[in-house]
Amino acid sequence: MQNSISEFSWVGSKTNFVDTINVSKINHISIGRFGGNSTAGQFKNEDGCLVWLNEKESWEFAVILDAHNSAQSAELVLEQFSKWKEDIQQVLSLSNDQTLKRLLGALLNLFEEETFLSNCKKVQGETACLIVLRKGKYVWWFSIGDCLSFVFHSELANLGQYQINQRQFFEWIGQVNTFDQVVPCYSSGVRELRNGINRIFLTTDGLIECPNEPFSSGKEIYKVMCNQNINEGIEELLQSIKFNNVRDSTTIISWDINITEGVTIPSDV
Repeated sequence: MQNSISEFSWVGSKTNFVDTINVSKINHISIGRFGGNSTAGQFKNEDGCLVWLNEKESWEFAVILDAHNSAQSAELVLEQFSKWKEDIQQVLSLSNDQTLKRLLGALLNLFEEETFLSNCKKVQGETACLIVLRKGKYVWWFSIGDCLSFVFHSELANLGQYQINQRQFFEWIGQVNTFDQVVPCYSSGVRELRNGINRIFLTTDGLIECPNEPFSSGKEIYKVMCNQNINEGIEELLQSIKFNNVRDSTTIISWDINITEGVTIPSDV
């Protein structure tokens, strides 16, 4: 299993991309990074991301992180995923239904591990964390905090539907830790994709909280992304927020998946 899995991991404390736009690919997944404008006062990048994908088994697993008060919490979460990699990837290699049934429990075990909770108390700052899995014709998500994910498809766009998860404020992993409560707070769900090309899109909030708010809604992001290839779309988004002198860093993960099997439609169609 391990040889067929492609992997990528990055944290902004290693390479900050301040004043620099970088768009790269790992197989069919595009990753865009912009560290913010130094002219707006930016001097560091506290984002992070992780990508695992297995083309043979047809799944992509992405994690996007937006930390504050230092990148230490993002670094710690990435270290935890590295530690639990074999366990998580074993779940991802199961059948579609078994993966989607078991993944939540596996991630809760990861975040609730006693050593991890203890280490969280030692870092400076905390991070939002969004996890998205595409397996078969389904997209599954797990969100702590205010990162965003979208599915861009013409059928959904015609109905005004773009966003997957709802942003939640006052949820984090790290020095302040939602998993340190008696009842941890997070959101999770699963969605069926549509026939044809579905474009999955994850981003930290620098994109939507840019001055002049060029991309404050999923519809505005869709307009940029729907008529060009992914790398070109990401480049345009990042160039726009750079032009608008955004300070906050932005990290984007996006990929296309073509669904050819049957999907749910109304009974009277």
